Amino acid sequence: MSFKRLDPEDFVLSSEAVTNALWTGFSPKLSVFFTSSIQEATTGQYYLSVYQTASLISGSEVQFDITYGDSQGSGSYFYDLSVTGSSPTRTIYGQYRSLVLGDENSSFIFGNITASGFYVINIDRNRYKESLLPGSLTLKLTSGSHSVTLTDNSKVSTTNVFTDAGRLYNLVSGSAGTVYTGNNALGYAGGSSAASGSYGWFLPDIGILMLNPLALGATAANGGIILNTSRSFNDLGYNNRTLFSAISGGANFTLNSQETITSDFIYVRARNAEFNYSENPSYISGSNGSVLYDSFINNPETYITTVGLYNDNNELLAVAKLSKPLKKNFTKEMLVRVKLDF
Repeated sequence: MSFKRLDPEDFVLSSEAVTNALWTGFSPKLSVFFTSSIQEATTGQYYLSVYQTASLISGSEVQFDITYGDSQGSGSYFYDLSVTGSSPTRTIYGQYRSLVLGDENSSFIFGNITASGFYVINIDRNRYKESLLPGSLTLKLTSGSHSVTLTDNSKVSTTNVFTDAGRLYNLVSGSAGTVYTGNNALGYAGGSSAASGSYGWFLPDIGILMLNPLALGATAANGGIILNTSRSFNDLGYNNRTLFSAISGGANFTLNSQETITSDFIYVRARNAEFNYSENPSYISGSNGSVLYDSFINNPETYITTVGLYNDNNELLAVAKLSKPLKKNFTKEMLVRVKLDF
C-alpha cells in the first residue's frame, strides 16, 4: 500500500443551498386539509394535527399542527378552578415564550402592539431537513366573506433579526415573498397598523408561524378578516379550530424547505512516477522474493480501484471507490476528485 500526504491546496470547501417541496408527495402547495376525529375528542382542545388527506387513509401524514397560547389563560378550561388563569393556553404561551424569546419576562410584540395571545402553526418536523425557505410562503386565510393572503417580508427586509429560535421575519400581506404595498385592506402599511400590530412572525429555523389574533380579528377595512378569537376564561374556545377553518377556507398553503449541503472536495493526484508498483503478493516469488515478471521491473503497470483517506495516526477515515479500475504506469498521471457531503 502506498501513501501520499495531501497539501492544503488539495482541499476545497463548497456550500450549496438545496430547495425542496415541503408537503407530502413533494408538493409545494396544500389546498385541502383534514383533521382526525379521534384527536379532536382528546388532545384536540389544545392542538390540532392537520393532514393532507383523511387521517384513516393509507399514506396520510401530519403536515402541521395548530395551537393557541394566551398569557392570561383564556380560551381553555382552568386546571384548577381555585387558580384563575392556570390553563393549557397559558402553558402553551409560556412554552413558546421560552422557545422563541428565551426569557420569561419578555413579551411578544407584533409590529408595535404587545400581544397577550397568538396562534401557532407548527410545521411537522418530518416535512423539512434544515429549515423553511424564506420568501416561499403563501398562506390564504378566509373567514366568512373576508380573506387575506400572507407571506413573509424576507425579500424586502434590510436588517436581519434573530431570536433564541433563529431568524425572524414579519408576516405581511402578499404571496410568495412579494409584499402588497398598496394602501388597501389587504396591503396597508406593509402589513401592520397602529391599532392591531402586524399579522405575526415567520420563524423558518424552527418551522413555525405565529399569527396575531388582533390583526386577524380586525375589520376588512383595517386589513383583517374579522376572525373570532375566544378570550373567555374557563371556557373551551376551540381557537385552534377557528384558525383551521380559516386555513381550510383559504385553500392555499404554499411553502418550501431548504437545506445547506456542505461539500468537501479533495483532489488526489497520482503523478507519472507514483503508484506504479503493486504490493500484491502475486507479483513476488514466494521462494526467493524476486519479481516474477521482468516487465514489472522496468515497465510496471497497476490498476487503481480505491482511494483511502487516512489521518496522521494512520487511521482510515473514508474510502472512495472508483467506477472502474484506472490503468497507471510511468506514462500516465491521474487526478481523482473525492467529494464528502455533510
